[in-house]
Amino acid sequence: MTNTKMFLVMLWGAIFRRRGRAVMAVVASLVGAATLFCLAATCIAVPQQMNEEMRSYGANLIVTPIENGDGKTGISTAMVKHTTDMVRAKGEATYATYRYENVRVNAAPYVLAGVHTAQVRALNHHWNVDGAWPSAGNVMVGRDVADAMGLTVGSRITIGYRASDNAGADSAAGADSTGETDSDSASGADSTGGSGDPGASAGGSGDILDTSGTEFRVCGIVDTGGSEDEIIYALASDVDKLAGGTRGVDVIEYSSGAADVSQVVQSINDMTSMHVQAQQVTKITSSDTRIITMLRTLFWMVSVVVLALTLVGVSTTISSIVAQRRNEIGLRKALGASSGSIGVEFYVESGLYGLVGGVLGTAVGYLLARLLTSTVFGRTLGFDGPLAVGSVLLSVIVAVLASVPPVRRASRIDPAVVLREE
Repeated sequence: MTNTKMFLVMLWGAIFRRRGRAVMAVVASLVGAATLFCLAATCIAVPQQMNEEMRSYGANLIVTPIENGDGKTGISTAMVKHTTDMVRAKGEATYATYRYENVRVNAAPYVLAGVHTAQVRALNHHWNVDGAWPSAGNVMVGRDVADAMGLTVGSRITIGYRASDNAGADSAAGADSTGETDSDSASGADSTGGSGDPGASAGGSGDILDTSGTEFRVCGIVDTGGSEDEIIYALASDVDKLAGGTRGVDVIEYSSGAADVSQVVQSINDMTSMHVQAQQVTKITSSDTRIITMLRTLFWMVSVVVLALTLVGVSTTISSIVAQRRNEIGLRKALGASSGSIGVEFYVESGLYGLVGGVLGTAVGYLLARLLTSTVFGRTLGFDGPLAVGSVLLSVIVAVLASVPPVRRASRIDPAVVLREE
């Protein structure tokens, strides 16, 4: 019989003669692997999905024009494309553009946002819209606007544009300039009339009560709980017709998936020739980062505890096995077995316990992770192959490390003392 075959026979016998102890060691490794894999899989997948979901709650980056004093020109289409390319170079991003104009409805001043419906819907999944999003000839009004004028879906309003109302207005009249806006909604009004006597607005007192303009149908009411509720949304093409001309947009809102949004902001602001300025929407970004950081901190804290318990469990089991086999070890050393060969046997035995426990624990951990992500976080979880391999290898390494103290004690057994006791 070869040495290798003899070694395997002895290892097999050592395991199955003490099945109870072997099961305890496997269970210790199984619990550790299952817990670590479950936590790791959850803390890797959930923050990624949360980051994507948080992006659906509005913009985390806004870009506005730097006006040169020659009037409100906005951001040109070419510059919108260039800016978007810069943002997407750092990560995936969705965006929406807005043109803001001061208008009058029944002689009362309001802000009208010209938007592209598809862009705004993709950017603001959290908006609660009663009715439909804007379309040609139809506008969507904010909840505050609807309450103030007693509007419901299907109501008709007359929107008037006055050039004097917009002279010297801020480029982002309707946006929250602190970067706290969640973005605006899609609008849509296909203006059926002109600009509502724009030339009559020279600032005279008679113009204040002028209610002329273009009639639109209210197709929806948006309720966000924010400043968006104070705005009327129409298609960008309808706003162009109402204002009697086209110009650049006043705000570009981005939901950027960049790892560091502040770097995107810096890169845009460094390009002074673009005549735009960017700022981060900290309301979305900070909450996103804080949640993910708390999850990862919790993972590391629990992981350290689980690793310590696994080490203690496997070490205790191997120690009891060494104590049970003390006489056997003394006899083998008396017959010429070296401390190294005895140590290798125990290390391999511990590694097998870790391997079996790691494979079973990883499978159990994956099932627990799927259950946890679906019931608690409402998300799906795919199988992470590299993480599974890492979990099994870690179980083997931990089991071997846990056996070091008892194996060192076994190597110090004096065969003369053991045989004398016999």
